[in-house]
Amino acid sequence: MFKRKAAKTLARIPRSTRERIRTALTVLSADPDTQSLDVKPLYGRNGFRLRVGGWRVIYEVIRGRLIILVLEIGPRGDIYK
Repeated sequence: MFKRKAAKTLARIPRSTRERIRTALTVLSADPDTQSLDVKPLYGRNGFRLRVGGWRVIYEVIRGRLIILVLEIGPRGDIYK
């Protein structure tokens, strides 16, 4: 599940990067606790960050229904602001 802003950003980025992000999100949705991805908890706010090359995906996991809500997608330098 994507927030509107995240979906728009994903649609605008280069195709190869978009496919890498989609693949990582597919792996994440199959197992939110996987160790095969570069995932770390965020500091100062709820959620996690997924690193895909120079891009970051900020997301939350809603465990009651196993929903991964993608909040933001952006380049490394801008995503945390």
